Amino acid sequence: MSPAAEAPRVLVADDQRDVREALRLLLKGEGYEIETASSPAEVLDVVAGATAGDRAGGGGELDAALVDLNYARDTTSGREGLDLLAELRRRDPHLPVVVMTAWASVEVAVEAMRRGARDFVEKPWDNQRLLSILRTQVELGRALRRGERLEAENRALREDAAGEPDGAGPKLIARSKAMEPVLELIERVGPSDAAVLVTGENGTGKSLVARRLHAVSDRAEKPLVTVNTGGLSDTLFESELFGHVRGAFTDAKSDRVGRFELAAGGTLFLDEIANLAPTQQAKLLRVLEAGEFERVGSSRTQRVDVRVISATNADLDAEVAAGRFRQDLLFRLKTVEIPIPPLRARPEDVPALAAEFLARHARHYRKRPRGFTDEAHQAMLAHPWPGNVRELDHAVERGVLMTRGERVDVPDLGLPAIGAPADRAARLEEMPLEEVERVLIRKALARFDGNVTQAAQFLGLSRSALYRRLEKHDL
Repeated sequence: MSPAAEAPRVLVADDQRDVREALRLLLKGEGYEIETASSPAEVLDVVAGATAGDRAGGGGELDAALVDLNYARDTTSGREGLDLLAELRRRDPHLPVVVMTAWASVEVAVEAMRRGARDFVEKPWDNQRLLSILRTQVELGRALRRGERLEAENRALREDAAGEPDGAGPKLIARSKAMEPVLELIERVGPSDAAVLVTGENGTGKSLVARRLHAVSDRAEKPLVTVNTGGLSDTLFESELFGHVRGAFTDAKSDRVGRFELAAGGTLFLDEIANLAPTQQAKLLRVLEAGEFERVGSSRTQRVDVRVISATNADLDAEVAAGRFRQDLLFRLKTVEIPIPPLRARPEDVPALAAEFLARHARHYRKRPRGFTDEAHQAMLAHPWPGNVRELDHAVERGVLMTRGERVDVPDLGLPAIGAPADRAARLEEMPLEEVERVLIRKALARFDGNVTQAAQFLGLSRSALYRRLEKHDL
């Protein structure tokens, strides 16, 4: 989350007062704003109030909900919580819901995930795991809302840009010739079960392409489960992907369902796949080849039916040649490759993307800029966008916040004017430390055309350390 972002607002729902208070104190200490509820009826009242407040310019929407599955009506089956989850999904389909249960029922947890819960935690919870899950879901939820909350208002623009009927799932703004092969490949391979490797620089929209592939497939009604493989250590890899049984290791206090099992019948999206360690590559290959796995600590083999979509900004053929990535795993992951061009190769899309971002951020910050000046349009078209669509999104967001007039101008965007000398940019010694780090990372990525491995070596960082900084700075 950027420093300018509002504090995340989270709903905590449990019928036990001590549980609510413990979670309130934990999350408040991490900078969250907390709403509490003790029953399903109170949950729905809070959600209704948050929605009404947001529309009226009041308290703002919820960023996530941490919801117990068991209430007074039925304290063991989780049925009341599942019914509540369904109603929450109906009222606010973009609200990330993390469910809690004290009964270690794997079946109920899986059912909750299949009904739309983003993740689950078991009581008693591990503070660090709960905070990690919540942090991830808040970030994903905010990104999803940024991408889809103005769907109705921008329907005409998006349908014209994407050439797709309403209701067909995630849409891509793609007017340029460079994006035509991408749209064609999505249309051709999306309905199949083929393993797809999505490649491209950071910020080009690889995750959006993965969501689109899932949305047009026969698995669209089943889960789409995302794993950031670049952030998984060796100790967490097997537990996260395959699950574990109680007692498998010191902190395994209950059974845990892995991501493969959660994605059964649906799609598993493996982001940052090039960052897998060699031992992790071997374990993943076995599942992809045999369709079988065992939870950590269990000898029972389980079969799973998932479609695998993966993404990377690295050149995996070069990684294979260098001995850092298994060729047999690459064959399994890349039945079809969909390369996403960088934004500098599709300048025709910049005006439409900028208009989309302007409308979205104007509504979010309750400001009313009408558009961009001609100079701002020229600056956006001339800028090389090393951070691609994500960088454009951030620039327009800054413009919405900084503009004092009806139109966003070049200084509002933070871009150099056409023909402006380089020494007019702010000097590093005049910047805050975090901004210096952001600038240096952007320059390194631009220097190596988005190659994270080379940029990390240039900056004197490990690849995983650079990934953490990319997440920290939302690059």
